[in-house]
Amino acid sequence: MKGLLLRLSALDADAATAVRVIAHFEALLGGAPDPVALTRSTAGLAGCPAGLELPDGRTARSGPDGAALTGAPVHVSGRTALEPAGSVWLERAGAQGPFDELVLEWMAITARVLTGRPRQPQVLRAADPALVELVLSGREDAPDRVRALRLLGLEPEADLRVAAVAGRPGADAGMEAVALLGRGALRGTARVARVGALGAVLVQRTGGAETGVAAELREALRARDRERGAARRSGSGVRVGVGGATDPLDARTSWAQARAALRFAVADTPQDAVADHGELGPVALLADIPAGRLRAQEDVRRLGRLARGERGEGAAGQGGGLLAALAAFCRTGTLRQAAAELHLHHSSVAARLARVEKEFGWSLRDPQDRFRAQLALYALRLADDAGEAEDAGD
Repeated sequence: MKGLLLRLSALDADAATAVRVIAHFEALLGGAPDPVALTRSTAGLAGCPAGLELPDGRTARSGPDGAALTGAPVHVSGRTALEPAGSVWLERAGAQGPFDELVLEWMAITARVLTGRPRQPQVLRAADPALVELVLSGREDAPDRVRALRLLGLEPEADLRVAAVAGRPGADAGMEAVALLGRGALRGTARVARVGALGAVLVQRTGGAETGVAAELREALRARDRERGAARRSGSGVRVGVGGATDPLDARTSWAQARAALRFAVADTPQDAVADHGELGPVALLADIPAGRLRAQEDVRRLGRLARGERGEGAAGQGGGLLAALAAFCRTGTLRQAAAELHLHHSSVAARLARVEKEFGWSLRDPQDRFRAQLALYALRLADDAGEAEDAGD
């Protein structure tokens, strides 16, 4: 771990700090902490007061100097809920620190262990970005890629999947991947590093259990939403594309598929935030169409205007909500399932869909119109993704 931190510090200061946070709580978990030790340790790490309330009623608050604090917190800058009750929090004056959410997530993981809930096995390891890039490269010789795989603790003979992670605008994608996957979200072995503007995750499972990566990532996002509460639900901005299983020496193919799938993902519901190249099937071929042609298609243009709230007084400011309802209904096929996914009453979803039907002349109960709407939504995502990439390059 020390050697990894030294390498990461030279290459990526944010990723190094993220690994250091995880290492801190890993060490704490190994020592069977109590609530006081957990709050004292967390407060020292974060540099601000920290507190917790466990489901069994135990509470503790500590300052960054290790002194116990009494009474109610003065200013809670970040909080993560525990189940079925309680929470952990930080009390930082002013805005949250850049790693506060990661600290809170791992403080919550540790607090759950204090309540007797089993902890998922830890399979994540932040990796040397140079080794990951070598594995994903199509230019390096096979012996060099085999050596890189072994140094990463991966088997050159077992199938490998690659996932691409994009974070919030301005956020470090590698850190976002570490924060999400550090919770033990994936079975098997996972290695994560930042590659360019994205987080790259190498996932390997033995015994042929190569499927289920997308489902596990969606469940991790749902768990994060539950812990963050309704006010911050679906607001993480994380998007993930998952490539297919390939021979490790052909990992670049899975990496290309993951980046293509990422273009179909939107930072909305956990279901939409993770796109699996295999699940897309022939729809993935849309990514080969130039963005200009996608934007010019009439359904796509109208959906874009709706999303931007440019249709006037009736729909202004609600475009994103209308498209989220449309996407959920196209995917689930029922009002109630769409409403459950969006955490809305089914009548609210019905009203939004009625507005879309009126605007486009569609009947979303008709499979043909629903397919047309789904295709237009995919095309809009691809066009918007291309536009964001162009803006980033300016």
